[in-house]
Amino acid sequence: MQARLVFVHGIGGLRDPARELTAWTRALAAGMRAAGHGAAARDLLSGASGRPDRHVFVHYADLFTRGQAQGGDVLGAPGAAGAGSLEDAAGAEAEILSELLVAWVDGVAAGHAERSDERDRRILDHARAQARPRAQEQGSLAVVRRALNVATTLLALKPWGGAARWITPKMMVSHLGQVARYLARGEPDDQGVSLDRRIRARVGEAIGDGPAVVVAHSLGSVVALETLHQLTVPVPLLVTLGSPIATRTVVWPRLLPQPPSVPGCVGAWLNFWDRDDIIAVRPHLERELRPSDTGVTPTSRRVDSDGAWVHDAEKYLAQPAVAGPVAEALAAAAGGTGSGGGGG
Repeated sequence: MQARLVFVHGIGGLRDPARELTAWTRALAAGMRAAGHGAAARDLLSGASGRPDRHVFVHYADLFTRGQAQGGDVLGAPGAAGAGSLEDAAGAEAEILSELLVAWVDGVAAGHAERSDERDRRILDHARAQARPRAQEQGSLAVVRRALNVATTLLALKPWGGAARWITPKMMVSHLGQVARYLARGEPDDQGVSLDRRIRARVGEAIGDGPAVVVAHSLGSVVALETLHQLTVPVPLLVTLGSPIATRTVVWPRLLPQPPSVPGCVGAWLNFWDRDDIIAVRPHLERELRPSDTGVTPTSRRVDSDGAWVHDAEKYLAQPAVAGPVAEALAAAAGGTGSGGGGG
């Protein structure tokens, strides 16, 4: 039976789902060719254009927007959609963002421990001092200002300094704010359905009745994990890219259900991380999650991408180490052998 390929995006602004599906599919196909799966790459590209039901890009970024609020808003406002502003941000979201800052700096520092020079150490010490909550801090806007200061400092680290061409401190904090808003489990709509539940509903609808190979990036890995715990459809392979799932003091203790574990419907889980990924600060998920009832555990593998901003989903997808197993899983689900079949 043909498996559906489901892409789940992460933090970021509004997207064109059709354009993103094309871009992610092309990046994955390039990785498949590099891994020696030319036939799978050709089938992937032909399926994306001729059989759109076979490949799906789940878009949920629009759910983070609020009425007349602008895309630069960091945190959502409590209550119904439409009131969003930094000043009105919900207290729970601000508290989570504050905790994220500390965990983020600690994780970045741990990742840089063996390769930091004196300049980087000074930057990290300054970021640690900025990340700590202050007794006199009042309101959510103060938390956002502190977050902006931390992001500005961290983006001065090597190699991220060049990333200013693609992402600003305000964008980075806005993206972290999406993680906080999802984990706050608030912002009900007119029917009382919280933001996180509305996001998971879209992923569940895209997966359908299975089987499905799910590829989830960044915050999308948290969404996919929680969604799959609600499903019984077969998922022969879950792939997570640049995941913050194991952010021990913030994300991990707020995952649903507790204690965090591998969903029973998942046949295999591969987790990929880059040491220069500023979001995947605790990448070894197998150390943090309990196995499923059938003994499945995540397997974390490091990849190395070029450039200052390696958190990009398409950079991960183009890695042969990522794309090869996806090609094999799709072939196995279709009853094939998973072999390359030419260069393409």
